[in-house]
Amino acid sequence: MLKRDAQKRLEHLAKTFKAIAIIGPRQSGKTTLVKKTFPDKSYYSLENPDTRNFAIEDPRGFLKSMPYGAILDEVQRTPELFSYLQEILDGSKEKGLFVLTGSNNFLLQQTISQTLAGRIGYIQLLPFSINELKKAKLVPSTDEELLFKGFYPPIYDQEIAPTAWLPDYIRTYIERDVRQIKNVSDLIIFERFIRLLAGRTGQELNLSALANEAGADGKTVQSWIGILESSFIIFLLKPHHKNFNKTIVKRPKLYFYDTGLVCSLLGINHWEQIQNYPLKGALFETMVVAELLKKRTNSGMPVNLFYWRDKTGHEIDIITDNAGKLMPIEIKSGKTFQPDFLKNINYWKKLSHVKSSFLLYGGEQQQQRSDGTLITNWREIAELEI
Repeated sequence: MLKRDAQKRLEHLAKTFKAIAIIGPRQSGKTTLVKKTFPDKSYYSLENPDTRNFAIEDPRGFLKSMPYGAILDEVQRTPELFSYLQEILDGSKEKGLFVLTGSNNFLLQQTISQTLAGRIGYIQLLPFSINELKKAKLVPSTDEELLFKGFYPPIYDQEIAPTAWLPDYIRTYIERDVRQIKNVSDLIIFERFIRLLAGRTGQELNLSALANEAGADGKTVQSWIGILESSFIIFLLKPHHKNFNKTIVKRPKLYFYDTGLVCSLLGINHWEQIQNYPLKGALFETMVVAELLKKRTNSGMPVNLFYWRDKTGHEIDIITDNAGKLMPIEIKSGKTFQPDFLKNINYWKKLSHVKSSFLLYGGEQQQQRSDGTLITNWREIAELEI
């Protein structure tokens, strides 16, 4: 069984909080992780209709049957439980009593976040990281194959072909999970909208243009974006506010959490198609930005990632902001270093007077330049102090 980078943090939180929540996309390995970390805890899946009905009809009786706590899987199916769970947690001094998992971000719901505030520690568990695949010696030989396969666990630990697993995942998500989050009346249009977004990964989010192309009004599109965010299909990268006396872009950029999903949505059916695909750069950027995100969520670091672009087209792919200390990161899919790769970083460093920077690219050459830029292969993310 592949060891997850988040396990160490999960064990720490279990000694700190009375309850722990592990949230993340369906099939990212949450159940496997909690069962491995807490083998002595009773396990209840609230996807099971009988278990769910018991929890809804008699929440006190349901929780009373777990005097030593339990793992409650897919707990977003029974929001009625949370106020009763609060009562139990307030009356107990035991740490790590309940372990909750959910495949949508139930902690964003105001009533639940208020109920559990101060009582629960949480982890966002995303699909495998490049670091986890490296340790298990499961990394495909080429970046194109990795982009195509994505990082969802079943593709690796069950050796299921991405062309078989990913379309079924998309279909299941749309038919079941979307209905749970919100009653979307036309699932065919919603699926078309997701495919539309796949072609825009790594781009600025323009709601009015999307609404026009999707044939939906702006409020509907905004609602659909919210659904996809809360179920960990997409995330929005905010622009950094520092303008250096320049007019800067203020719209967020759209990214998918997994490039395998993007490839499937775009109809790519073999990794070799990516080699000359028009969106290869956007796919590569999506993968690296998602890896920077995983590095933070797995270790409990703040997600301090932004991008920067001015109105003249100068752009920095990622800026990390550690309490005002800024670090620019440029992402390039090319395997041969070109001086032009550093054009935007050099421009931004002159504006900001920041000394250090990173270029993460597809090549193998590593070089620490005298101007403070470290050029390195993107697969070394786990080893870098970013």
